[in-house]
Amino acid sequence: MKFQQESFIEVCDDIKPLIKEHWEKIALNKDKIKLNPDWEEYERLYNAGNLKIYTARKEHELVGYFIVVVAPHIHYKDHLFANCDIIYVKPDSRAGMTGYKLIAYAEKELKKLGVSVLNINTKTHSPFDKLLVRMNFGLIERLYSKFIG
Repeated sequence: MKFQQESFIEVCDDIKPLIKEHWEKIALNKDKIKLNPDWEEYERLYNAGNLKIYTARKEHELVGYFIVVVAPHIHYKDHLFANCDIIYVKPDSRAGMTGYKLIAYAEKELKKLGVSVLNINTKTHSPFDKLLVRMNFGLIERLYSKFIG
């Protein structure tokens, strides 16, 4: 398994089928909220230096991704925060601690950029809390959601 940081252009075509697979497995309100990524905004964030894309590849096949938005926090302007946009590893590639290694790789690279805090959110119906606790992440917030649209 190879872990690396990739550019938006390098990974864009490979990531599209995986994002659809990911959405089908975990999205809520699928009948009301259709998958429709704003690829132009992803590219804009990437070009501005605020989007970091970390991948796991088996040979050349993309089997996992971890995308974060990096920016100073509005409350703590002296610190860069990396906030998870999306993280996914294909179920048949999760053996061998792929998710752990992908997050650890990204954490190491983000630290080199001067990031102080890495935030990763999980879905309550598809959690990987045990992995995050093992990696010394702490549960710091709860997010409640209601479709009002």
